[in-house]
Amino acid sequence: MISNKKIARNVGVLFLVATAAYILGNGLIASIVNVPDYLIHVYPNKTQVIIGMLLEFINSAAVVGIAIMLFPILKKHNETIALGYVAFRVIEAIILIVGAISPLLLITLSQEYIEAGAPDASYFQTIGALAIKGKYLAFQVAMIVLSLYSLLFCYLLYQSKLIPRLISIFGLIGYASLLTSALLEIFGYSPGIFLFLPGAFFEIILPIWLIVKGFNSFAIKSNQ
Repeated sequence: MISNKKIARNVGVLFLVATAAYILGNGLIASIVNVPDYLIHVYPNKTQVIIGMLLEFINSAAVVGIAIMLFPILKKHNETIALGYVAFRVIEAIILIVGAISPLLLITLSQEYIEAGAPDASYFQTIGALAIKGKYLAFQVAMIVLSLYSLLFCYLLYQSKLIPRLISIFGLIGYASLLTSALLEIFGYSPGIFLFLPGAFFEIILPIWLIVKGFNSFAIKSNQ
């Protein structure tokens, strides 16, 4: 049986792995597709694009792992929220995987575009734009799914006192901001990175706390 301290460390590591894998993977892909003439560059840099996609897959696996590892701890306080957290993180992972597949379509499209002589105006640009937009929208929908249920997750952390309540409050603020940001993006507004930052900081502070301090043992024992 895994100790609560080891579960806390594993969850902390998975949070950091998920964050690092997504930032690195998305960065590798974005550096290729976020340039005006990206269709010329995607196929020659397909290895970089595929590595970026695989890193985003690692992020998806890690977010599911977080919920599975947390389940035995959370269910002692509220089994319904614990089960829901697993389900919503699986849904988030599936949406992120769908979004991560879009760059694969761009590799084939880029190859055909180059072989066709890189025409100035053609359906290549239309399909490429749709693939990039699809990845962007999949990410925003995944953030809505993540933030909606993570509000309940942070509420349970606050109520159970498994971690300091100040960190739980920071998580509630962070995911509320993330939800607002994703909804604005879906409706065509660009709030910038400001609303994204509180949730990102929480997903750095929480894992560091779990790795260093772990869960509040008194809060766990009080529900046994």
